Amino acid sequence: MRAAVLGHPVAHSLSPALHAAAYRALGLDDWEYGRHDVDAAGLEAFLSDVDRGWAGLSLTMPLKHRALELVDHVDPLAAAVGAVNTVLVSPAGPAGDTAGGVTLTGTNTDVYGLVQALREGLAARPPAPEVTRAVVLGGGATAASALAALGELGCTSARVLVRSLDRVGELRAAIARMGVTPELVEADLTGADGRVAGELAAADVVVSTLPPRAADPLAAVLGSAPRGVLLDVAYDPRPTALHAAWASAGGTAVPGERMLLHQAVAQVRLMTGRDTSPAGVLAAMDAALATALDV
Repeated sequence: MRAAVLGHPVAHSLSPALHAAAYRALGLDDWEYGRHDVDAAGLEAFLSDVDRGWAGLSLTMPLKHRALELVDHVDPLAAAVGAVNTVLVSPAGPAGDTAGGVTLTGTNTDVYGLVQALREGLAARPPAPEVTRAVVLGGGATAASALAALGELGCTSARVLVRSLDRVGELRAAIARMGVTPELVEADLTGADGRVAGELAAADVVVSTLPPRAADPLAAVLGSAPRGVLLDVAYDPRPTALHAAWASAGGTAVPGERMLLHQAVAQVRLMTGRDTSPAGVLAAMDAALATALDV
């Protein structure tokens, strides 16, 4: 069986190393996982060539929103957050029909990855604090997944800090679909406004969904010891400036690759139909990730 990661660019993706390690741990010697550079304009053509030899696809930017329009079915979570990061391939037609087409189902494992990564951070800060106050940095597609993850963790109050409220239309739509009530706040994320750094330090959980290096100015002004857990979804450079500053100030910082690891575990489970809970599977994927990152 075949699986692959699609995106543009995709040469940097760590997904092949993670999935290949899982296949080895599960004894799936006849499975292969590749990578294909596909942009939004080329996704429809690629999907039209997917046949029964495929188990699934991992999608990265800029394909997560485009896939919503191209798959046959979208599960409720992916529809709510407005992003598909996983396409599952199943036979179409009656049982026993070996020559038929396929059905493509879009789902989202990013939320699961965020939840598990945040749980690791919370568990490392005993007693694990209740998540009553959270801050999300950035208003892109990952911000919606972050809000869904915070909801699963029981968060009762979330603020989303964005550079401009004029550019968060898709996030507003996702918020309405999810039925959550975060506060969207236009904020200076350059570090010039010390109130932002203070707000981060006072939160139970902070999730930065900003692009790599975009949060560096905030790292430079992070003053008081943070009371909560930071998850910076960026992992290049490693550690990010915000991660390093947070940890140096005494806070608990979770590296972005932990989200990547856990969402990949969920993808493997969905694509293979195999149990990925045994410790050996996670350990194999964790080791592959460390090697790929040259830890």
